[in-house]
Amino acid sequence: MNGVKLSTVALERDTIVRTAIRLLDEVGLEKLTLRRLATELGVQAPALYWHFKNKQELLDEMAEAISVQEPLRPLAEGESWEEWLAEWCRGQRRAFKSHRDTARLAAGTHPGTATLQTVETILESLLRAGFTRTDAMWGLGTLASFLGGFVLEEQSDQERGTSDPALFEEALESLAPYPNVRAVMAETKGPQTDASFEHGLALILSGMRARLEAQPDGR
Repeated sequence: MNGVKLSTVALERDTIVRTAIRLLDEVGLEKLTLRRLATELGVQAPALYWHFKNKQELLDEMAEAISVQEPLRPLAEGESWEEWLAEWCRGQRRAFKSHRDTARLAAGTHPGTATLQTVETILESLLRAGFTRTDAMWGLGTLASFLGGFVLEEQSDQERGTSDPALFEEALESLAPYPNVRAVMAETKGPQTDASFEHGLALILSGMRARLEAQPDGR
């Protein structure tokens, strides 16, 4: 009987999270309230507290659910740790961009079990590659900060409408007093592109590689 009850509760939590993510896409993070969510689910707002202690716990689980859309696969024997990490970062960017306001959502949440397991797997893999624990953790933190900040700017551009080609051309015209800024913006099509993401990602991974090779037993 207990097994059936727990299974039912888990399914209800999953339904709440999926509905909350759908509302996030529709109304954005600022307008996502427990009252609105309860109305969408056809229940009274206090009913949600049977499943989540508070709104923050719900937001935590929403961020976790979005993150695991692109799960980390194990590092294969002999595989390049750089390409493995790059693949994971690209997947996380796709997951973040598949929903609205996800960078802001993730920035304010606490890591759950899936996130902590991902961190543990990455650290264990980097330790096997020869990193110290500190370099591995700080390198991962730098990647996560870059990823979150980059997607935040991408999503902000979408909200402001500045990702529209016509508006971009207008913005270029306004940069006439700053010829170098205007030239590089025209050349790169803006700071948030696939190419600029790959460039930033490569810079961080190169820095991690340099730290690794600077160690006495660097590989």
